[in-house]
Amino acid sequence: MSALTPQSDMPTPTTDKITQAAMETIYLCKFRVSMDGEWLCLRELDDISLTPDPEPTHEDSWEDLTDVVERLRDDSEDPNYLMANERMNLMNMAKLSIKGLIESALNLGRTLDSDYAPLQQFFVVMEHCLKHGLKAKKTFLGQNKSFWGPLELVEKLVPEAAEITASVKDLPGLKTPVGRGRAWLRLALMQKKLSEYMKALINRKDLLSEFYEPNALMMEEEGAIIAGLLVGLNVIDANFCMKGEDLDSQVGVIDFSMYLKDGNSTKGSEGDGQITAILDQKNYVEELNRHLSATVNNLQAKVDALEKSNTKLTEELAVANNRIITLQEEMERVKEESSYILESSRKATKDRTADGQALTEARKQLKEETQLRLDVEKELEAQIGMRQEMELAMKMLEKDVCEKQDALVALRQQLDDLRALKHELSFKLQSSDMGVKQKSELNSRLEEKTNQMAATIKQLEQSEKDLVKQAKTLNSAANKLIQKHH
Repeated sequence: MSALTPQSDMPTPTTDKITQAAMETIYLCKFRVSMDGEWLCLRELDDISLTPDPEPTHEDSWEDLTDVVERLRDDSEDPNYLMANERMNLMNMAKLSIKGLIESALNLGRTLDSDYAPLQQFFVVMEHCLKHGLKAKKTFLGQNKSFWGPLELVEKLVPEAAEITASVKDLPGLKTPVGRGRAWLRLALMQKKLSEYMKALINRKDLLSEFYEPNALMMEEEGAIIAGLLVGLNVIDANFCMKGEDLDSQVGVIDFSMYLKDGNSTKGSEGDGQITAILDQKNYVEELNRHLSATVNNLQAKVDALEKSNTKLTEELAVANNRIITLQEEMERVKEESSYILESSRKATKDRTADGQALTEARKQLKEETQLRLDVEKELEAQIGMRQEMELAMKMLEKDVCEKQDALVALRQQLDDLRALKHELSFKLQSSDMGVKQKSELNSRLEEKTNQMAATIKQLEQSEKDLVKQAKTLNSAANKLIQKHH
């Protein structure tokens, strides 16, 4: 980028103008992209001279200019600031591409195909919007960023999208996730459900957080705005042939030349205003001429169609007249034949009287046979009804047998459980009986020991009594001896 140099011979804008220009400016690839109606104006940042009020000297203006540029550079180095600018740029590009596509398609007045340039640019812009802020997934071949993963989630949110996903997976020519995502976008546009699917996807931020960064376009307000703008595409009829198109190797580059306007043009110049007015008048006259020529062509086509229909009606009238004449001739012939038939029928009535009795007998026999046939049919219907009832009863019996078998299996299972429980209880009972026996033996032993101890106690008490008696006798003997000595 070239260095900024102060220009003393040109007027400098005010601080308010600098602030307004900075607020109306978005940054994309070291360019300033300004909105001008339906156009984008691109300029390199270094080619723009931004200075404060013209009243101070040029040295002060240059210092303020450097401060502004440094502040812009500091802001541009902030990742959040860059991501916000990218989101705004993509949203503006989506607005222009959708608006241009709708207007051009309505002017074109036919079904769009894959070779239509505004439609191709719309898909490129949508691809960039879906790729913005994607998390990189590590694979064996390195890191991969694909927007096919989020688009696969749509069939879980909207069941109607399952058909599109299945069609994309069945396409034989697609080998990469990028190609599948591009095919999905085209099929959704053909189905006129692209806006609905994008809204359903954007409303589930909890699912999108697996694929996108927190400040990605699909996670912010701009994604919802783009999803709302896509509603206008429902007026477009598109038809794509997906089999012969190579969607894997296409390079998605935005063509800014379709939306750019010369950045050096000034709206305030009178010459440009006059040229614009003249061009507008020229375009209006050309459009009016095209409209008149189209009207003349339509009227000429209607006149030709009326002439053709008139000639066709005259031919049909002549054919109808010929048909009427032939019908009249046929009617006269039929009248003659009917008169002849009446005469012959009068003669034949005499011969028919003899055959009347045989005819009445044949009719009686026919009535009897028909009555017999009706009886047989009724009996057959009754047999069929009985058979159906028997089949229904058999089905009910089979169902009852199945239910009883299930109940029998359940009862057998319960019986096995009871047997196991009984075995366990018997085992516990045996173990408890053994414990009781051991305790009774222990009690008997303790009783024996207590009896022995009671016997020994009695013996000790008896010996104690004997010792007391002996002590008394010894005391008495001692007293006697003492008395004797005295």
